[in-house]
Amino acid sequence: MTIGLNGHGAQPEGPQPLIRETPPGQPYPSDALGPLKGAVKAVHASTGAPLAIPAQSALSVASLAVQGFANVETLAGFSPTSLYALTIARSGERKSSCDRQFMLALREHEREREADRREAMTTWQNDVALWRQSRDAITGGMKKKGSDRNAARVDLADLGGEPPAPPSQSRTATEPTFEGLTKLFIEGQPSQGLFSDEGGQFLGGHGMNSDNKQKTLAGLNSLWDGSPIRRTRAGDGATTLYGKRLALHLMVQPEVAQGVMSDALAGGIGFLPRCLICEPTSTIGTRLSSVLRFDTAPIDAFAARLSAILTRTMPMRDPDTRELEPRDLHLSSAARNMLIEFSDHVEREQAHGGEFHSITGYASKAQEQAARIAGVLTLWADLDAPEVQPDTMANAITLAEFYLSEAARLVDGAIIPPDIAQAEKLRRWLVDSWHEPAVLPGDILQFGPNSLRNRKAAGQAISTLVQAGWLVPLNAGTVVRGKSRREAYSVQKGG
Repeated sequence: MTIGLNGHGAQPEGPQPLIRETPPGQPYPSDALGPLKGAVKAVHASTGAPLAIPAQSALSVASLAVQGFANVETLAGFSPTSLYALTIARSGERKSSCDRQFMLALREHEREREADRREAMTTWQNDVALWRQSRDAITGGMKKKGSDRNAARVDLADLGGEPPAPPSQSRTATEPTFEGLTKLFIEGQPSQGLFSDEGGQFLGGHGMNSDNKQKTLAGLNSLWDGSPIRRTRAGDGATTLYGKRLALHLMVQPEVAQGVMSDALAGGIGFLPRCLICEPTSTIGTRLSSVLRFDTAPIDAFAARLSAILTRTMPMRDPDTRELEPRDLHLSSAARNMLIEFSDHVEREQAHGGEFHSITGYASKAQEQAARIAGVLTLWADLDAPEVQPDTMANAITLAEFYLSEAARLVDGAIIPPDIAQAEKLRRWLVDSWHEPAVLPGDILQFGPNSLRNRKAAGQAISTLVQAGWLVPLNAGTVVRGKSRREAYSVQKGG
């Protein structure tokens, strides 16, 4: 018998979905971006990427620029103006093209400052050499008979510690461990950005493996909260870093996001609820060159504003440790009343049967997210603004409502039992990568997804796909690829 004749026959209704399809999201409310709107719309028009992608990039870069200067008033006190963003988009959505345009001025700033640092390093090396010579002279004198040790101590105190090295001028990292990020804060700027248009490299990297994940997520949570970074290492002892700020923007493909959003630790420990998450509808297939529009003026204006902020000296309590001392950005009375009304609405909707009942972690941070967004928009427009105005708060609440709706839409869809997730992984591999009309268990063990290369896991996934109609068992003895097979399955690609 050969495949394609009978076997057991496919189910009449065809293969059934394993996972409930996630409903489409709401359009991104770009008009609420205030001073960022023009640049976002210009990048969207020139790339054809979904509007949410440049919006996420712009908000994240703006947060990185201003977070060192002020904390914003919320209903629970003052919080950093740091934003964490997670953008979900498949390969080819022009994520990198969008991000690059908003980062150009930052990269130029880093390049220029690093050139200045190289010159400063020569001076520092000379200063260190002189300091060591002076110290050696003082300590060497203590060996002489009759030397005054107390006088030497005074001389050492007057000499002071070794001159600190000029700090690194880098403002961003792409895939560090939390230890690496801590080192960046020790050696470099107190305001950093964890930005990656291939966020899967960070989420799947060493810092997020089973041994380090909890430490990394807890550290990122602390930075979002504005808490000190505490590090204990066998060789270096205990280190506490105060006054550091981190903005974050990870762009990930849906498959990666599925794993992160279904991760009980990432959600339970509170990392994901601290993120502004969105997955825009794809625009692939509609980005015709004939309809793309190029207007560089708004993008140039964004770059000029970013450069102006980056050249401002951040307020520091201690220049040696580079501990930030951000000022307080207050809410106007009208803006505060608007935030209270929004907070109460979200609180009521967290009750059983409410719109946000299933995402209380996200909803409980909604008012703070709105305040943070309002702070970023306010400071981007005027770094010296004394308070957040009601029109800016209205925009920020509109954006916060959008991100809440995205969380409700995406989190529900991410809750998938592990056995179904494994079967879906096999289904995707069969549909996208397996080009034979039939598959053997041995094919899956040898060529299939790594997590299914053991007989128990593969067998469970095969059984699930048989029940759903994606695999149809062939009669024992069916000839597949020139040999009679005891167990084989016809692959149904679906409609």
